[in-house]
Parts: sequence; C-alpha cells; structure tokens
Amino acid sequence: MKIEQIYTGCLAQGAYYIESDGEAAIVDPLREVQPYIDRAAEATAKIKYIFETHFHADFVSGHKDLAEKTGAKIVFGPTSMPLGFDAIIGEDGQEFELGKIKIKLIHTPGHTMESSVFLLIDEEGNEQALFTGDTLFIGDVGRPDLAQKVIADLTQDKLAGHLYDSLRNKILPLPDHLIVYPAHGAGSACGKNMSKETTDTLGNQKKTNYALQKMTKEEFIKEVTTGLTPPPAYFPQNVMMNIQGYDSIDDVLDRGQQALTPEAFEIAANETGAVILDTRKPEEFAQAFIPNSINIGIDGNFAPWVGTLIPDVRQEILVVAEDGREEEIITRLARVGYDHALGYLKGGIDAWKASGFEIDSVPAITVDELADLMESGEISLLDVRKNSEHQSEHVLGSENIPLDYINQHMAEVSKDKTYYVHCAGGYRSMIFNSILRARGYENLVDVRGGFDAIKASGKFKVSDYVCPTTLL
Repeated sequence: MKIEQIYTGCLAQGAYYIESDGEAAIVDPLREVQPYIDRAAEATAKIKYIFETHFHADFVSGHKDLAEKTGAKIVFGPTSMPLGFDAIIGEDGQEFELGKIKIKLIHTPGHTMESSVFLLIDEEGNEQALFTGDTLFIGDVGRPDLAQKVIADLTQDKLAGHLYDSLRNKILPLPDHLIVYPAHGAGSACGKNMSKETTDTLGNQKKTNYALQKMTKEEFIKEVTTGLTPPPAYFPQNVMMNIQGYDSIDDVLDRGQQALTPEAFEIAANETGAVILDTRKPEEFAQAFIPNSINIGIDGNFAPWVGTLIPDVRQEILVVAEDGREEEIITRLARVGYDHALGYLKGGIDAWKASGFEIDSVPAITVDELADLMESGEISLLDVRKNSEHQSEHVLGSENIPLDYINQHMAEVSKDKTYYVHCAGGYRSMIFNSILRARGYENLVDVRGGFDAIKASGKFKVSDYVCPTTLL
C-alpha cells in the first residue's frame, strides 16, 4: 500500500495518490491530470477511483478529464445536485475496494452539504488514514459559507451547525492514531487558521484544533464564523464548473498557447475586450509594459489573485510572459477556471517594443527616497496589505486599502493626488498600481521593497495599533 501527498503550494492544495495491488485512486485531483496518469503508469497500476471530498470552490478539479482518460469512476458523497458527467453518488458508510484495501466514505456535511471524508482501511482491516477534504484541516475546519450562492436556502450558520454535528458524531469517535490528510494548508482561503503542517494525527488534532474542543453548538457556530471575509467572486463559479463539467484541459492548453505576433496581439486586444495579463516580475513590469495591462506575477500567489481580481472566469485573457513559461501560466489559469486565454505575445515585451508599439511604466522610489520625501513634507502613503497586516504594524499616517477589495474601494483613491504605494515586499503593490493605472490613475508611485524594506531601514515611525486613517 502506498499513500502520496501531491501538494501544490500556490493553491495550498493537497491531492493524494493511493495504491494497492495494482489499483490506484486519486483524491481531489488538480485540473492537469497527466501527472497522476504518469504516476500510475510508473507503478503499472490502473486508476480505479477518483474520490472527491466535495464540490471544490477554490479550484477546478481534474475529475472529469481524469475519468475520461482512464475509465476511473468518480465518487462523490451524498448529493441531489444534477451532475454534468457520470459519477457514483456514494452513501454514508459505503466501502470501495482498491486492491487489497478499502476506502470508506463517511458523510460529513458542514463545509458543504455533500462534503465527505474517506477512511482508508488497510490489508489487515485496520483503519490507517483519513482524507478529510475541507471538513478538517490541520488546526482548523473548512469555512461554512462557500455554498451559499449555489444552494440558496443555506446560510453559513446552518452549515456551521451541520459541521458541528459532523465533527462530533463522525470525526471525534475515530481512533487517535489515524493520519489526517486534508485538502488544504496555510494560505488557502477555505479556512482562517490553518497550520503550515500538511498532515497530523487525529489524536493531536483532538488536543490542539480549536474546532474539536468541548463547546456548545451555539459557541461553535460563533467561533467558526467570526472573522470570515467574503469569499472571492470566482469561488461559486468554480463550484458550478466542478458540478456541471468543463472543457478538456488539452483544448484549453491548445487554445491558450497560440503565439501571437505583436500586430495580432494588438488586434486581439482591441477587438475582443480581453484583459492583458502580464505575468512577469513586478520590477520588470514597472519598467515597460503594454498600456492598460495588469501585472500579476507568476512567481507569487498567481492563481488566487487572478481569481480575486478578475471576477468572471469567462473573461478572455491575453498573456504576456517570460519566454518558456506560457504553458505553466495557461495551466495555472485553468486550475481556477480561467479557460479563455486567447494566446500569448510571441517574443514578449521586447518584441512589442521592437515593433514600435507604445509602452507605459510605473514610477518607483527606494525607501531612502521615501524617507527624504516624508521629512520634507506631508505625503500620502498607501498600504495595500490586508487589513490585519496593517493593524499589526504600519507606518504612522499611512492609509490602508487592501488589494483584496480594490474594486469596491477604488473611488477612495483620488486621481488628482500622488500616492506612494506599498505592500509587504512589492508583489501586491504592483498589482494594485497596474490595475489603477489601467483605469486612469496616473499619480501612483511604487515603493520598492515594501513594508519589509521600510521597517528594516529604521527611518520611519511604525505603529502597532490601528491607524485612524484606515479606510477598510
């Protein structure tokens, strides 16, 4: 018997490969399925089942493509939702044979109503591992509000009540020695207090996880729902893609990897209304970019930021990329449902400049230059980190508009005023600057190195209490 965790850092997501006696199963696969097929082929194993712990919201699962390519059966927990593909709708307690082991479905509604965990029973009949999806994380549980826009009669309080019952009646009675394999770790938007650890024993979670401690249902509902921020706009759209189906990843990759000359790229941008998404490093983007393009660097939390800031997964996208990274970018877009990339700029920004097309840039200053400006007079310093980061530490007098909520709070930024913009290290501030610049804000200056460099310089008054000029 083999269990392998396949962890994808940019989504903080864990998929799992399980193998026994020539048969394999995949739990919560990502959109690109060839790695799972290759892994099974290496072991001369046949993929028999694809176990889905729930209808995922933060990514598009590869269950449909994987089933079509391998003949494996998709398994979901109990649900009345009509699916756009063939699947087994399992029952609570149903067991599935995989080689010499068994996988038992345990229905645990709460994160979503169909949420289920899968209990692995080894060759000797011993319970060994628990694949918990978003029902139980290391240090947390799944936020109980992601299904509201899909199933209208559910509220987060109702879901939280179901989750309380599932944890008490289905999870806590299981033996302490079980290894917990969750679907996410720290950095995912599916919980609020997840550990950086990606596995643990159930016994240790019973001791340390706040959600598994003794409390009333009312106390649990308050605890698990307090502090939740609204989920990104793409979440319910991903849920529906996971329920209804989607285009083959092969077709998405073929479509998105069309190499467009600068002339063809410009025509496509003018005629389609596509978003020009520049995925280069922030410092490279700042020096020269296509006017009205936005920068979300591929080397950061790329897919979640795309999903947060481009609200419609059907949006057509034109890509500017570093040479050789085009397939990676189209794949990572597809992971969160953005299947409508029209192609990429052949030759990148150098080809664009060589063809004589217009370029734009974002001015930037060092923290030393910023310190000199602040000494010489009053300036507007704009912090685009999360509100919690700003509350923890910030430069005295700075304003806070988190990048997460830029679309809702853009009107609070004046086009007639110069702002010096920073985040923690420079990734988010360039996203912020690029979006506003594309909408006519020309007086934004990026602070190189962000708050990390500001604090390290020792030249600024830093406060650890909530600034009265916080805007959100």
